[in-house]
Amino acid sequence: MTMTSPSASRRDVLKWLIGLPFLPLGAMTSGCAHNPALTTAQISGMRLKQATFSAMQAPVHIAEMAKTQVNSRLKITWEDNSSDDYQLGYHEFLRTGTLVEHLDGGKIVAGGYFDANGKPILDNTRQYFSDCPDGSSLIALENAQVPGVKHPVFFVVQFEYTSKSLNGEDPYGILPSPIAILTLDQDPQTGKLEFKKYFNVDTAPVHGLWITCGASLSPWNTHLSSEEYEPDAFDQGLGQSLKTLLGFGQKFFADAHKAKAYNYGHLPEVVVHPDGHASIQKHFCLGRISHELVQVMPDQRTVLMGDDYTNGGLFMFIADRERDLSAGTLYVAKYTQVLNEHSTARLRWIELGHARSRDIETLVNQDNIQPWDIMESYLDTDPGKPADLTSYTPIVLNKKKAWVKLKSGQEKAAAFLETHRYAAMRGGSLGFTKMEGTTVNIRDKVAYSALANIQDCMVQGDPCWQKELNISFSRPIKAGGILAHDLAGGQRTTDNQPIHSEWVPYQSKVLLLGEDIGKDKLGNTAHPDKIASPDNLKFSETLRTLFIGEDSGQHTNNFLWAYQVDTGSLTRILSTPAGAESTGLHAVDSIHGWTYIMSNFQHPGDNDKLPAELKAQVLANYNQGYSASVGYLTADWIMPSVEKKN
Repeated sequence: MTMTSPSASRRDVLKWLIGLPFLPLGAMTSGCAHNPALTTAQISGMRLKQATFSAMQAPVHIAEMAKTQVNSRLKITWEDNSSDDYQLGYHEFLRTGTLVEHLDGGKIVAGGYFDANGKPILDNTRQYFSDCPDGSSLIALENAQVPGVKHPVFFVVQFEYTSKSLNGEDPYGILPSPIAILTLDQDPQTGKLEFKKYFNVDTAPVHGLWITCGASLSPWNTHLSSEEYEPDAFDQGLGQSLKTLLGFGQKFFADAHKAKAYNYGHLPEVVVHPDGHASIQKHFCLGRISHELVQVMPDQRTVLMGDDYTNGGLFMFIADRERDLSAGTLYVAKYTQVLNEHSTARLRWIELGHARSRDIETLVNQDNIQPWDIMESYLDTDPGKPADLTSYTPIVLNKKKAWVKLKSGQEKAAAFLETHRYAAMRGGSLGFTKMEGTTVNIRDKVAYSALANIQDCMVQGDPCWQKELNISFSRPIKAGGILAHDLAGGQRTTDNQPIHSEWVPYQSKVLLLGEDIGKDKLGNTAHPDKIASPDNLKFSETLRTLFIGEDSGQHTNNFLWAYQVDTGSLTRILSTPAGAESTGLHAVDSIHGWTYIMSNFQHPGDNDKLPAELKAQVLANYNQGYSASVGYLTADWIMPSVEKKN
């Protein structure tokens, strides 16, 4: 979101007074001058008091439901109780599958897939491209210089997968996820962003990328990516199958057996260079889990991580050094009180281990460690499991019971390569379903985690529920909810060792819940005026607002919401095309003095329950469903009406 300022002089003064970039959105309204009698002296010392979003109605007509809709407004109230109003809108940078300008000359397919040699991955007629743009980061660099771009800023966009079949084959997980750097030109007078050039990051140095979903911007201005649904090295159905991994290997390396399970499920980090190119590294020491978007705390060492998995956990990593995720200590949360829809539950942290990324990667790619070198793992239904299981630990992952036993001396390998099995074995509260995006409210020292669904192992009495994990909701809520975690220093592990961070969650409670309903006339099975399957989360310190993007089959149109933490108001501000997921959410409080809210969507029309006429219109709008949009919210100042004098 960029905000158009009421007047250049006021904008400049506000930027100087507040000491941080201020609201941008869209292009300056031509010829408008706000309150010209208001002098600099009169507004000196004035600060933002409150940001209030006014809700848009959920779309009800096919034409509106079949495309992105933004009919909401934003009101900024100042310390002197004066205010400015802005009309929100949406600006699209590109659609996937289109030919765009390559950073190094020529054309490139937006969202296109490439193999380990940098060659396009082709079907019989065209290059494969994604219809699923997801996590993003908006980055400003000192001394940025890109030929043909006056004021370059960079937008990192990753592409999760494609929803379109590959010659009848399920494509999920088979194609290596691309990451692109979009060079944008920022108008210094209006904050408006225009897409100029596109660069595809070479991922061969990190063995390719596996199902990149949400993402976040680090405090040191790098893009923290994700790899979710890690392949199960034991191939026991506790993660993605080895068949999928073989397909990935064939597409990326042209060798099905070259892809190793233990190279995926980690945290990639993208470093953007001032010329619009970028490099990538993959950190092997933050746990091999179903990484969604993570949140680095203000200490630039503590990383809070959700786990988009069934029987998943809340994980934390504390780096040895600031601004460096290449070494540190991994923890998993253990709830010591019952967490449900009404409670505030205390938790403690189990230390899983300390490692350097390069040491774990060496285990995988030089020592060629295998799963049975680390531990034994048998499903409860496995006829080959030992008759005597007294020395094994029973665990439940992905709704399946397994029996595991650690090999002697393999604690480190287990912690960082078999993280789910090891964390469950150590007593972590692996009782969540699809804990997704994570973000932080710095002023209040509260972190937030999205629960896409509250079901299965989270619900008391369910076959995969475990009482001892202390996650015990009374009923399933498919529409999900959001957890709030209170943060503090002075915490100790379950072994009574100090945790050296001031940003450690010590208790959790439910902040928001969705509401399941019977199917309404628009096809919603969750209340349309409440969240449904929250996924992306981002918090704006300037606006005191938690932004929430949905990934729900229960809302015919998924929404982007603004939750004002001081007033508790929940406001719908954007609607995606029917069947699409709201993705790529990124709130930036300051890029050269402007505030932005970035927003993408993926797989429009991908819902078999859509009425035929609506689905046909969505597909017609977006290249028969093959293309999706990458863009951001805009805001144009609304000139106050002038009262007529008699």
